Amino acid sequence: MGSLDGKNAIVTGGASGIGRAVAERLAAEGASMTVADVDEEAGNETARSIGGHFVRCDVSDPAQLDAAVAEARGAGYLDIAHLNAGITTGENDLTSLSRDAYRRAMGINLDGVIFGTKSCLGAMRNGGSIITTASLAGLGAMPSDIIYSVNKHAVVGFVRSAAPQLAEHGISINAICPGFVDTPILGPFGERFRQAGFPLLEATEVADALMKVLDSGLSGEVFVVQPGLIAEPYRFRGLPGPRTEGAQGMVPPVQPGP
Repeated sequence: MGSLDGKNAIVTGGASGIGRAVAERLAAEGASMTVADVDEEAGNETARSIGGHFVRCDVSDPAQLDAAVAEARGAGYLDIAHLNAGITTGENDLTSLSRDAYRRAMGINLDGVIFGTKSCLGAMRNGGSIITTASLAGLGAMPSDIIYSVNKHAVVGFVRSAAPQLAEHGISINAICPGFVDTPILGPFGERFRQAGFPLLEATEVADALMKVLDSGLSGEVFVVQPGLIAEPYRFRGLPGPRTEGAQGMVPPVQPGP
């Protein structure tokens, strides 16, 4: 018996790399898997290999996300969603950045998480879990791909900000922030890292970290995943409060609306 027997799960960007490793791990634990991707050939092959099913989904399109989530939940509920689909822009020169490249990156890396979460809210019950793939580029500067870093910072902020609202529905949301992972997204840089002796994560290590997040019972956390480091929540510094006389350290009176 697997720890996830009877659970329905979906992984976006599940055809290869981190997504495939996570789909394989969740399936091995007994989850009923839906692999969502734009790569139909690789996505179908991944789904067949784990006894799951494939759905073509461009995560930049909210309607396609709704359809993929509906297929994953079937006649029941969705229990686990790994919102993982992502791309790099391959561009570090802002003067050469095209609007199309910018919009494509924003649509996949950020819209896919925000609208993916929105789709999941209508499909999950108490105990549902959403995990996003962010990046160390979402915790620090990445001058080699500015827009990718911007996207991942936004994902980190979204997870931390959305967690209290999702908790009202009994749903947790967390992010994993891997360092450099030995997957096709590295492109030609992968060989450069290997030649320099720079340690790369294996996709299976990220899948291990995701299982730790699922078992943690936490929400609104951002788990750092690095070679040789046990995945753990990143400790953000507290923001300084006002220092005006009589208002030192006050918390802003801002509450979510109805």
